[in-house]
Amino acid sequence: MIYLKWLSWKSIIRLVLVQIVCATLIVESSLYAQDDLAKQSQNPIGNLITLSLENNTYFDVGPSEKTTNVFNIKPVYPTQVGNFNLINRGIIPIIYQEGQSSNVVRPPGENSDVGGLRLFPGTDSEFGLGNIQYQGYFSPAKPSKVIWGVGPILEMPTNTNNALGGDTWSAGPGIVVLTTPGNWLVGMLASNIWSFAKDGDEEDVNQLSFQYFVNYNLQDGWYLTSGPTITANWEADSGEEWTVPVGGGVGKLVRFGNQPVDFKAAYYNNVESPKFGSDWSLQLQVKFLFPKK
Repeated sequence: MIYLKWLSWKSIIRLVLVQIVCATLIVESSLYAQDDLAKQSQNPIGNLITLSLENNTYFDVGPSEKTTNVFNIKPVYPTQVGNFNLINRGIIPIIYQEGQSSNVVRPPGENSDVGGLRLFPGTDSEFGLGNIQYQGYFSPAKPSKVIWGVGPILEMPTNTNNALGGDTWSAGPGIVVLTTPGNWLVGMLASNIWSFAKDGDEEDVNQLSFQYFVNYNLQDGWYLTSGPTITANWEADSGEEWTVPVGGGVGKLVRFGNQPVDFKAAYYNNVESPKFGSDWSLQLQVKFLFPKK
């Protein structure tokens, strides 16, 4: 501190003010970078390597109103193909399904196959791997204000028990469209898959999946979110096709050292569902982000 005696008070004040301004700019730059990273995390076709661990708990499922838990492992790995990015997405479901009581009688004609899960009265509890799905979206490497991607969807009969999914190979097209004005990220993801190969007398697959997502980013990595997945099983009986959840939740992007992690929790209530479908669900997600350096 001896050198300070050679400086005037005005010089000292200037040095302090410069340090404060520099520190403020660094902090603001870090916050802006975090906010931008939060938007990238929310973009299903963002040019970002991620690993998402998503747990969905469905309540009041089946004739005995039991619980089903689906733990989805969702890796995303983008690669560049010419002027496009190919966003490789996987969904690996690990399912626990509570058994249904044998003293509950299923009315004749009621659909017992909800989302690929067998919900007959008298079934035992099951735990195992469901059907793995691959999604590949081609998206422009230099996106405009409206970001889009299209590509194939392939679902494989990887289930370890036929109570956890049908033994069919299914495929179809998928599309993603979104935009990011201001603090918002708004878009939709839609696909329809059909079975093209199946084992024995397995039922055909013809299923629509439609997800709209609305995110509003707050300060310090916090955000509000709503991203329910609406499904329609076109092979189901009349009046049993649709599952329509509504709801939302909150998320936050944090850093553990240099590792960014996106946490999210959401609640959804099914305003429309098959007779033995879930009434409501809870979603918890932990997503690890690996930004390119």
